[in-house]
Amino acid sequence: MKLNLTTQRKAVLEILQQAHDHPTAADVMDRLRAQGHLFAYGTVYNSLRYLTEAGLVKELKLGETASRYDARTEDHHHIVCVRCGRVDEVTMELPAEWLARAAQETHYQVHHASVVLEGVCEECSVQNDK
Repeated sequence: MKLNLTTQRKAVLEILQQAHDHPTAADVMDRLRAQGHLFAYGTVYNSLRYLTEAGLVKELKLGETASRYDARTEDHHHIVCVRCGRVDEVTMELPAEWLARAAQETHYQVHHASVVLEGVCEECSVQNDK
């Protein structure tokens, strides 16, 4: 796929590359506006879809109503706080035994695995202790 990075797509990609919180499309829109960009919602959604299809970003469907986006495209996993919704990255590799057992149980050839862990982040835990 030959890349066609329009001004709008470049701006959206830069927002995602600078983000460490896996923003939603609405978050991306807010950050673009804060930088003085006046893109339509449709432009942002279309840019996110294009960047995802081009493999420049990953769309994360973490059981929430809105997808989140991540400019880190190498394999990694995520952990979600069930209280505040914070999303962090988990970079450890899955044990090969898990993948082999999943393949054996399902009779699939496993090509990729993505794990979403859920828990309570440190900040929410500290607030709960007060």
